[in-house]
Amino acid sequence: MKRILMIVAMLALVSSLTHAEDLKTLNLDDASTIGMTIQADTQVKAEGKSSIKITTLWSTTICLGEITGLDVEDAILVYKAKVKSDLEGTAFLEMWSHVGGRQYFSRGMNDVIEQKTDWKIIQTPSVFQKGQKPDKVTLNVVINGKGTLWIDDIVLSKEPLTE
Repeated sequence: MKRILMIVAMLALVSSLTHAEDLKTLNLDDASTIGMTIQADTQVKAEGKSSIKITTLWSTTICLGEITGLDVEDAILVYKAKVKSDLEGTAFLEMWSHVGGRQYFSRGMNDVIEQKTDWKIIQTPSVFQKGQKPDKVTLNVVINGKGTLWIDDIVLSKEPLTE
C-alpha cells in the first residue's frame, strides 16, 4: 500500500512539472542585458591609479572583497570607503561577519550617499565582544536605485571598545 501511495505521489509531481509555465527567459548573449557594468575608472579617482565605477539600472549589491585572518576580538571593526555618486536613490556599505558558523551584518544605512555627490567617506561599524572573532568578513556596497557610483580607498580599521 505504501508503495502504491508513493508511486501516485511521484506521478502527481511529474504531472505538475509538465504543466510549468516559463514566465521569462533571460538571454545573456549581450552583457548589457544584466543592467550593470563594473569597471576601473582611471579618470575619476580619490587616490591611486583608478577607482571602481559601478553603473546600474536597478538596485544591486556588489561584493568588493572577503578578508580572513583578522584579529578584532574585543574591538570595533570599521569598514570605510570613499564614494562619489550620480544616483537616483542611495548607496551604503554593508559588512557581513562570519563568526563560528553564524553570520552577522552591519549596514551603514545612517551614513548613505545619494543623488549627485562629490567624494565622501562613508562607513559602517561592527562590534566584537571578548570571545567573538570573525573567521571571515565580507565587504559589500549596496545601491538602492539606479545610476553610477564610484568607490575608492577602502579601509578596514580596528578601534578599541570603550566602556
